[in-house]
Amino acid sequence: MSIVTVQLGQCGNQIGFEVFNTLFSDSHDFQGLCSKKENEAYQASCQERFFREEENGVPVARAVLIDMEPKVINQTLTKASQSGRWKYGQHACFCQKQGSGNNWAYGYSVHGPRHEESIMNLIQKEVEKCDSLSGFFIIMSIAGGTGSGLGAFITQDLQDQYSNSLRMNQIIWPYGTGEVIVQNYNSIMTLSHLYRSSDALLVHENDAVHKICAKLMNIKQISFSDINQVLAHQLGSVFQPTYSEEGAFHYRRNPLGDLMENLVPHPEFKMLGIRNIPQMSENSLAYSTFTWTGLLKHLRQMLISNAKMEEGIDWQVRPPISGLPAIGKMSLKKELHFNTSIANLVILRGKEVQNADLEGFKDPALYTSWLQPDIAFNVWKIQRAFNRYEKSAALVSNSQFLVKPLDMIVGKAWNMFASKAYVHQYTKFGIEEEDFLDSFTLLEQVVSSYSNI
Repeated sequence: MSIVTVQLGQCGNQIGFEVFNTLFSDSHDFQGLCSKKENEAYQASCQERFFREEENGVPVARAVLIDMEPKVINQTLTKASQSGRWKYGQHACFCQKQGSGNNWAYGYSVHGPRHEESIMNLIQKEVEKCDSLSGFFIIMSIAGGTGSGLGAFITQDLQDQYSNSLRMNQIIWPYGTGEVIVQNYNSIMTLSHLYRSSDALLVHENDAVHKICAKLMNIKQISFSDINQVLAHQLGSVFQPTYSEEGAFHYRRNPLGDLMENLVPHPEFKMLGIRNIPQMSENSLAYSTFTWTGLLKHLRQMLISNAKMEEGIDWQVRPPISGLPAIGKMSLKKELHFNTSIANLVILRGKEVQNADLEGFKDPALYTSWLQPDIAFNVWKIQRAFNRYEKSAALVSNSQFLVKPLDMIVGKAWNMFASKAYVHQYTKFGIEEEDFLDSFTLLEQVVSSYSNI
């Protein structure tokens, strides 16, 4: 089954390019530690999900590119076609001459209705080229104007027009220090709208990815391209083919459906995060060896201590002891900042993957009391290496990891709203104060629900 990717705004288009580039490079890399036949099956599965064949043999990304300014889309199209390996569709882009000025209301209330028909027609044309549609993967930032405002609008349209297809929004969480003065308003409006219209939100925090570039990749001058390559590696490690239950050469047919089934058991909880191990520069990779025992021990501790990378993990954090009365359990959790999960999916790729022991992830103490570990925990495996890593593990988790950042954004936005700062920039485009209050109410409920699992 195929996934149609919708790239929105500067951020969505730049990340989208890196994602397709990573997927293509990995599927055509013959250092995959597997037989030629297996590699061909893997390639075909990746191709069906993310690319379609053109007449001249160059694969075309199943994607629609949308921005309100032409510069980034033109750069993205050029980079893809210059690679000579894959490209974007000739008529798969929509851009205008005027941006959204970092104003969510302008993207949502002006650009959305004005360009709705043209954009939805482009998406429909891409959908028609799929034999079977798994759903939509929407890449966007939540802090600016076009990606966030128009992104929220288009996601609602997809919900209305393709109600039987899944929608996963990959969202970029802004730097805590702030890029835009109204980023907290833009973020709460985007998140509250997506919570109503998306099936799952896959969240990447800019601050965390920046740290990975600095500490693990040893990059001195970090560019957006560096950050986007880390994001693309993480996304590729989740979306590239893995074996289905039927065993070798049988790949999962419905990647979005399987992700939702494993990770989103209740519509109140749809925030997903990704952690990867190992992550390092290509130079270091050549001199490193790993065992599954070591990798999974670190990955489990990253999960329960809410660490985004293997460096600087807090090893003091322990799961609450099963059998303690609920009050004792609760205070212990709070004291040690234990990150409780609703559901976890571990994806293992590479050598000797059948020998990996995942018992540590099946501990009931890691999960909410209303889901048994045999339902809350799943594992996908494949012996083929990913992106030149001999062994690698990705963990997609639905857990309390975003409670603090979400609470902080809602708090900062509320402080501005209480003094009516910048609200007029939104009301002049038809967003009422009531809409702000609705967003605050919904997101405070999300914070409360996740805090109490």
